[in-house]
Amino acid sequence: MTSSDALEPDPLSLLSPAIKAGVLSEALPYIRRFHGKTVVVKYGGNAMTEERLQRSFAHDVVLLKLVGLNPVVVHGGGPQIDTALSRLGKKGTFVQGMRITDAETMEVVEWVLGGQVQQDIVMMINEVGGKAVGLTGKDGGLILAEKKYMDDKEHPGERLDIGFVGDVVRIEPAVVKALQDDQFIPVISPIGYGSDGTAYNINADVVAGKMAEVLGAEKLIMMTNTPGVLDKNGNLLTGLTTQTIDELFADGTISGGMLPKISSALDAAKNGVNSVHVVDGRVPHCLLLEILTDQGVGTMIRSQ
Repeated sequence: MTSSDALEPDPLSLLSPAIKAGVLSEALPYIRRFHGKTVVVKYGGNAMTEERLQRSFAHDVVLLKLVGLNPVVVHGGGPQIDTALSRLGKKGTFVQGMRITDAETMEVVEWVLGGQVQQDIVMMINEVGGKAVGLTGKDGGLILAEKKYMDDKEHPGERLDIGFVGDVVRIEPAVVKALQDDQFIPVISPIGYGSDGTAYNINADVVAGKMAEVLGAEKLIMMTNTPGVLDKNGNLLTGLTTQTIDELFADGTISGGMLPKISSALDAAKNGVNSVHVVDGRVPHCLLLEILTDQGVGTMIRSQ
């Protein structure tokens, strides 16, 4: 953290009382519309590594809970995993946006995601007045997983073994629903477990998408380090349908690390989640702006 980060005020503190009153008035119909609804948030990118953005995220999640929404947080941790691996002299490698995970890397993933990162998020939310509880896929049998293989694009018909990387087989949401009913905010690490107890590293976007489907979420919000989904000229696409996203896949507009993110968003939109939002996590209070105001900060994907 730089000294400028430490001294930079929260943007909301700079608003006049009249403007704040207008913001609250604008939020009222959204609060009424989404009261009691579940919102799954995939938390990652700069929002996890910059202190001012961490604070605004924690405040947003707690506020959403206090006004009657049910936020569920699924977090990533790629930069933290890379830092831990570098201390061991290892470098992360990826195939089609998925981390190749050998046995040693999997141990690091479990320690970083299920320990350090998760507990930091839980404490951050609790410090600003929330009641957060951390979960991994093992808790309450939450995430049953199986080994994932990737299609080899250079050798059609063949598959790539990328180690202890998993696909979601089934999500048992009972433990999440029990926490929500008791006014807790679940914070979920994307680690699944096979029927034999083997741990698998699962892409956090995939877990967030499946969690939103199973919970019947009103919204899935994916925080990223871009303004949203961009066209080939770098322009923001503010509104998309499942049909137009298929076209963006086909012409290569969506590629690399955005592939698992948008694939999960597309699946969620096709499977009952009313709207999916890919938002710029570098914007303070992006969750509140996207959910409770007329002016969003990213791309919204509608189910139809």
